[in-house]
Amino acid sequence: MSRREIRRLLMEPKRRSSSSRSWAVLALMAAVLLGGIAIGAGVGLGIMASRPDQEARDWERAEMAVDRPPRREALLEPAAAAEPPVIPLVPLPPARPGGPADDGFDADQASGQVADQQVASVPLILPQPSVKPVEQGAPAWVRYAVPAPKAGSQPMIAVVIDDLGVDRKRSEKVVELRAPLTLAWMTYAENLPQITQLARKRGHELMVHVPMQPQGESYDPGPDVLEVAVHPEENRRRLAWGLNRFEGFVGINNHMGSRFTADRTGMKVVMEEVKRRGLLFLDSVTTDKSVAPELAKRHGVPFAARSVFLDNEQSVASVKAQLAKTEAHARKFGAAIAIGHPHDATIEALAAWLPGLEARGFLLVPVTTIVKAQTPP
Repeated sequence: MSRREIRRLLMEPKRRSSSSRSWAVLALMAAVLLGGIAIGAGVGLGIMASRPDQEARDWERAEMAVDRPPRREALLEPAAAAEPPVIPLVPLPPARPGGPADDGFDADQASGQVADQQVASVPLILPQPSVKPVEQGAPAWVRYAVPAPKAGSQPMIAVVIDDLGVDRKRSEKVVELRAPLTLAWMTYAENLPQITQLARKRGHELMVHVPMQPQGESYDPGPDVLEVAVHPEENRRRLAWGLNRFEGFVGINNHMGSRFTADRTGMKVVMEEVKRRGLLFLDSVTTDKSVAPELAKRHGVPFAARSVFLDNEQSVASVKAQLAKTEAHARKFGAAIAIGHPHDATIEALAAWLPGLEARGFLLVPVTTIVKAQTPP
């Protein structure tokens, strides 16, 4: 074998090795590039998907600004807490990950909010309360509906004020506003029979504002909240307790609830109880994943959904802008439902806006009027 042939044989493995390494480097670079593109696309899609829910998340933050007591177990005296626990009728599943404090409750903040309030220490797990049967004839949502003039061709607007009853002073200011508004009262507020009957005498329609679990773990919707993690029968007891707090209401709407209203098991319990009592369900739409419209139709529950949030930003100018948005929605679709809170800015803006509504071509109605208009005969 010649010297040239020997040299060629010795050099050939090196060339192959060098060639293999080059291909490996190119393949690795391509994989990194494709991975980067995929990650970027995923982040972009995630941002786009989150936009429809941003307004609803802002709304849940706005609801946190309304004074409310902490969960009832946080208010129990040490002696009461040491007593044997109430045994539920149905075994409960394990607590949520994070333990009993995993509810976003800020003890320091809450102590400042409820220092001048007297909140009954009602156990979170309640025995099944008695339920008054609905009278024969018209269901409760029709029987307790506030009459409204015939709309004709005028677009209709219903204004719902949530979170009423806990802040007594501002709640009374809302009751003094021009009727008919639809007023949704917190289940855990005190002296509800007295103030709600005053609201009815003033011409307002009544609803129950039911606390439901939000997505944000730092948000505390208050005591007796409906939660995804508890047994359905425990949610049924909590809901029944809230619905027995006063009389004369036409239905319920959700307080927060961006997580709970997306849960079929929990919302099935709600729709069953609402149907049994002859009530309607107003979806505050705190998530675009809400199953309320589908389940309301399946259970034959009269249904409506929020059109505009009024006071994510608590300034008179911002609320007036949202009221203008409500008018635009009503002109386009024939009806609009706006939801706000008992904030000073909201009350001031409504006091100025309500008197001129008919002159601008609109009809102020309770929620039941819009539900009737949307419900097929």
